[in-house]
Amino acid sequence: MGVSGRVDGVDGAGVRGGPAGGAGEEPAAGRGSVLAVDAGNSKTDVAVIGADGSVLGAARGGGFQPPKVGIGPALDTLERAVTEAASAAGLPVRDLADQVSACLANADLPVEERELARAVRERGWGRTTRVRNDTFAVLRAGLPGGAPPRGVAVVCGAGINCAGLLPDGRTARFPAVGRLSGDWGGGSGLSEEALWLAARAEDGRGEPTELARTLPGHFGLGSMDELIEALHLGRIPFAGRYELTPVLFETCTAGDAVAASVVDRLAEEVVLLATVALERLGLLGEETPVVLGGSVLAARHPRLDGRIRVLMAARAPKAVVGVVTAPPVLGAGLLGLDQAGANARAYTRLAAHYA
Repeated sequence: MGVSGRVDGVDGAGVRGGPAGGAGEEPAAGRGSVLAVDAGNSKTDVAVIGADGSVLGAARGGGFQPPKVGIGPALDTLERAVTEAASAAGLPVRDLADQVSACLANADLPVEERELARAVRERGWGRTTRVRNDTFAVLRAGLPGGAPPRGVAVVCGAGINCAGLLPDGRTARFPAVGRLSGDWGGGSGLSEEALWLAARAEDGRGEPTELARTLPGHFGLGSMDELIEALHLGRIPFAGRYELTPVLFETCTAGDAVAASVVDRLAEEVVLLATVALERLGLLGEETPVVLGGSVLAARHPRLDGRIRVLMAARAPKAVVGVVTAPPVLGAGLLGLDQAGANARAYTRLAAHYA
């Protein structure tokens, strides 16, 4: 089903190399320090973290989109945020931290993780570089700070993805590159499904639904024909489709059965992802955290949230379902502290910073 459980020695792509100043030279922020990076499609958060868990400097930058601009330009955008965080910490960018813990969007396949890890290492920000998909940042942010990481996360924002992690480094992964890898859900899938159902409702091929009124109404249009024309001709930019996901949920809340069927389908998909990952890691029958994250799931729409919990209780009764509210950059930092073998006080201090 496109999921793998593997032992890599690390739970992502790891590249180790000595600092540019010499093999025995300590990085500027000290042994055990972490440069934590959470780089999503729309924004990037960076934090320089001391070995004691204190945040020495932080910054936010633009989205990380190698497929659109290439790895080099994408890392240039990331480096601007790293430079700002280093400046806030009063440290040079070169050899900024002992290790770089980077959780990056578009690091969907192992080969992409390896390519990005090499490219990040070449920037010289740390002695050791580890690159993981950004889903792992959400997962780690939702797990206990000082305990060995063990759990599963499902993230639903613009897209949908799932990842699981065991203390020994084994991971459960999905390629998560869209319909090509069997994915459905996220803002893109939900908006496309709503548009499809609304179009068919208006021309008589489908079941009647208020979506045929609420979707064009969001843009001040009077019919699906007008909305289809505006989208097709580019008068409404492609990104405008993502605005329709909240409209779908609002229409569901108002009692529309067709909109509710889409919400129920998403709940089914979230639970399917989580239970398959649990099964691959041998956790289906054990008490295990299942972390829900991303803008769609974090909104905790009553029907979606309730349906997920009902289905999880039936299929994985020992799973402990929760919605993560901490920023993913915390997860990237905790993953770095895990690798550094930090003490309990460091975890507590870092978590308190982002509480």
